[in-house]
Amino acid sequence: MKKGDTEDLDATALGYDIGYNSHGQKDKDIQEPDDQSPIEEVALTVATTDDTTMPVYTFRMWTLGIISCVLLAFLNQFFSYRIEPLQVTALSAQIATLPLGRLMATFLPSTVWKVPFTNWRGSLNPGPFNMKEHVLITIFANAGAGGAYAINIVTIVKVFYKRRMTFFVGLLITITTQMIGYGWAGIFQGYLVKPAHMWWPANLVQVSLFRTMHDKDVRVKGGLTRFQFFLIALTCSYCYYVMPGYLFNMLTSLSWVCWAWPNSVTAQQLGSGMHGLGIGAIALDWSSVSSFLGSPMGTPFFAILNVFLGFALITYVLTPAFYWGNIYNARTFPIFSSDFFTSTGQTYNVSAVITENFQLDEPAYNAYGRLHISTFFAVSYGVGFAALAATISHVALFHGREIWQRYKNTLNEKDDVHTRLMRAYKEVPQAYFVGLLISMIIISILGCEIFIDQLQLRWWGVLLACGIAFFFTLPLGVICATTNQLPGLNIITELIIGYVYPGRPVANVCFKTYGFISMTQAISFLADFKLGHYMKIPPRSMFHAQVVGTVIAAVVTLTTAWWQILTIAYICQPELLPPNSPWTCPGDRVFYDASVIWGLIGPKRMFGALGLYKAINWFFLIGLLAPVPVWLLTKVFPNQKWLFYINMPILIGATGGMPPATSINYTAWFLVGFISNYVLFKYRKAWWQRYNYVLSAALDAGLAFMGVTLYFCLQYENIGINWWGVNLDNCPLATCPTAPGIAVDGCPVF
Repeated sequence: MKKGDTEDLDATALGYDIGYNSHGQKDKDIQEPDDQSPIEEVALTVATTDDTTMPVYTFRMWTLGIISCVLLAFLNQFFSYRIEPLQVTALSAQIATLPLGRLMATFLPSTVWKVPFTNWRGSLNPGPFNMKEHVLITIFANAGAGGAYAINIVTIVKVFYKRRMTFFVGLLITITTQMIGYGWAGIFQGYLVKPAHMWWPANLVQVSLFRTMHDKDVRVKGGLTRFQFFLIALTCSYCYYVMPGYLFNMLTSLSWVCWAWPNSVTAQQLGSGMHGLGIGAIALDWSSVSSFLGSPMGTPFFAILNVFLGFALITYVLTPAFYWGNIYNARTFPIFSSDFFTSTGQTYNVSAVITENFQLDEPAYNAYGRLHISTFFAVSYGVGFAALAATISHVALFHGREIWQRYKNTLNEKDDVHTRLMRAYKEVPQAYFVGLLISMIIISILGCEIFIDQLQLRWWGVLLACGIAFFFTLPLGVICATTNQLPGLNIITELIIGYVYPGRPVANVCFKTYGFISMTQAISFLADFKLGHYMKIPPRSMFHAQVVGTVIAAVVTLTTAWWQILTIAYICQPELLPPNSPWTCPGDRVFYDASVIWGLIGPKRMFGALGLYKAINWFFLIGLLAPVPVWLLTKVFPNQKWLFYINMPILIGATGGMPPATSINYTAWFLVGFISNYVLFKYRKAWWQRYNYVLSAALDAGLAFMGVTLYFCLQYENIGINWWGVNLDNCPLATCPTAPGIAVDGCPVF
């Protein structure tokens, strides 16, 4: 064992009786008959034993962890610019690295070596591949899989606004926005990690999976081990994706309604899976299923049903009513679009209203006319307002008393068994967190002031954004730790800076990123620490893995994005890209739209008292009141258990990803989720338990590897094919307006 491993042990805290864990190894544990977590779910899932001799700082952990981090960071950024982005989750690495770790434990030499002139001793192979190594590898992988929100800033500045931003400035904002929240996360550990009532329910899935994977995987007669199944499914996914990814793109969205009525604008608006409501559209492409919403195979069916009901209500009821009711002159524009338009339905030229110093040119804006958006896009912002308000009222009504009681318990409660077991390891000094926080704030302020011409944000903006994020981390952390719900701050931050510092699009998105992502990263950091708490990982090891993984992921992600921007001609510009090119950057397009709406034009002109879309503000009140009837029904009919599955924040916020997500993403996601988490879970539970998550990871990984293969072997050399099967969606009239007299190229005039 390395010196670094022994340093994490506190010898004075090991006064436990000797017990044995599930593997028959000696274990330091407290042997009290009623010594358990007060949370039943935790008591049923998390082991109350710990083997403090397990090595964690191993060559295997660092090698597989860094490789996983680099690979997932590259793949997720590489696919983020595609029309159907792919999110390869840490679950793929979690499954794939288990056999690799065991393989390394079998073949690496076990010779103990000593570093000259030091007391450091170690071995490339200190024993069997253990669960703690596996957890840290997954933490590394998760850092790579999470992406970096600040990459959107780099993309919109260089590609959409066509302004200067250096690689150094991009790296500065990427690393600081990813890590600044880690500083105050450490300060809140005592409130959000150690107390038993802060139980972070999402982590229990990971804990259960780790324990399942490290149990002996016995091959059932006539069946397959999980790893054998993973390899077969990965191979099939890899081979199949050559069809929708290159040979037959239409498999991504088979919109047969458009084929039946090739000359009808209304029929194509209804039937298009990419540019319309997607009625009848079919997807035979895993990227259509998982690209924006993630894999449905890991989502409980009640949540899937809430999402689909919300999607159906907004897409099939509210949107048609708004559109054919011509609210906000909806028929002048496409029924579904994230583009900007003039009052006559033409594309809005944003560059015409920007000054040389990258601010709004008010005289030019007044002369050119107000910016218009599609009704669905306007409704999507309203849905965001409503979902945020609904989350607050839902948590207050359904979980308020519970959260308050648990918070009071944390102030006086005794340490549970897991906190006592963690005393065996040295804590991360608070100086580490304070130092990280201060250094990141100083670097951020200096970067914004020195590179004001590129970032626009001033020093006070950084401090205000961090202050907002710091203020919300504890209350939102309590909500997330007890209810598994995390309201977003992106709309609040956009709104605040839009009013305080209008006319500056890059300042707006920088402020949003420092305010929104730093809070999100802080809570993600705390969630990972709670996972380490449950799995008895030395806190210093967790800290090192998270920080090193975040830095590596930031560098790899930015380098990948920079390379793509420089090498892919007309990336993110669909009007200039070759036909059926996948590099349309739907997520970055929406990020750019937000910078224009909230930053350049400003919320006062869009949603203020004189704004064109001021009525959208009513969605705040609608969202705030929406959970009340459900809550009242649960009080009147407490025995109707199905009422408790109605989750208004999830239902209302279902279409929060649209755009850039499209209707085909939702319908395909729901269909797979229904089969996986209802049909198979109910009627083939043993199969589901053994293979469901493995299949999801294999589908993600196979698609990712074939996508990279296709790019480097064919698309990089501009080798393509031309036949009707590569026409994605094949609904050219779905983007046409239907208002009388509006003339748009390629569309009939009504």
